[in-house]
Amino acid sequence: MSKLNKWYLGLTFSIMLICWGICVLCSLNGIVMSEYYILYVPWILGGLSPTIASYVTLKKNGEVKGFKDWLKIVFNFKRGSVLAYVAVIVFGILTFLPQSIIAGYENGAALYLLPLLMVAMLVGGGLEEAGWRLVLQPELEKKFNYTVSTVIVAVIWSLWHLPLFFIQGVSQYRTDYGIFCIGVFGLSFALASLRKITGGVALCVLFHCTSNALSSIFITKQSVLGSTVAAISTIALSYVVILLWKSKQRQRIPAIGSE
Repeated sequence: MSKLNKWYLGLTFSIMLICWGICVLCSLNGIVMSEYYILYVPWILGGLSPTIASYVTLKKNGEVKGFKDWLKIVFNFKRGSVLAYVAVIVFGILTFLPQSIIAGYENGAALYLLPLLMVAMLVGGGLEEAGWRLVLQPELEKKFNYTVSTVIVAVIWSLWHLPLFFIQGVSQYRTDYGIFCIGVFGLSFALASLRKITGGVALCVLFHCTSNALSSIFITKQSVLGSTVAAISTIALSYVVILLWKSKQRQRIPAIGSE
């Protein structure tokens, strides 16, 4: 593992374990966020651990000059393409449609609240991409291929979420961790392919925010089959997206000797 990833993962998990560890201990002793609002502070900070670690690690290693430079890299939407934006939409559909058809869903927040929820989900997930896909994924791909790197990220990302399943008041509490992990694997390939074809993470942030926001509107019921079908479909599409991108890249490169 590279020095950059060691720094990044060490800082990410240190912040997460301290912050969410406080929440878990409080939850086990009947101290819940709905009654003690101060607990939202460590809960939010734990969720931002990949983001905080991203900036600190990249700054320490001279990858960014400062906070503004880091923001420009994270939110560089100029790297997007028609293919990438279409992929975001199709990935979003695949994330929910199979699960909804197979297991069903319940109505959550009103659909017109989607833009507001997407903004809120910057803190509730989107900014994680400044770490997992901006630092961890590309560093792993320097040593491993796309598939192996994405699997490693999925495993680490799943483990990072684990404490949430023991905190009363959060959406993961008392839900099936195994089913959740299946979904994480599908999302990991979707997000990794978006990063690969754009060379940045802005659309990863957008997709993560949209996915989390839609999960608050269409609350799908947990199902091993539904999650598996969704994950397999998403993973397959990620390879199709990359193949289409590579095909377009080859078309842009003129043959040797051509005018």
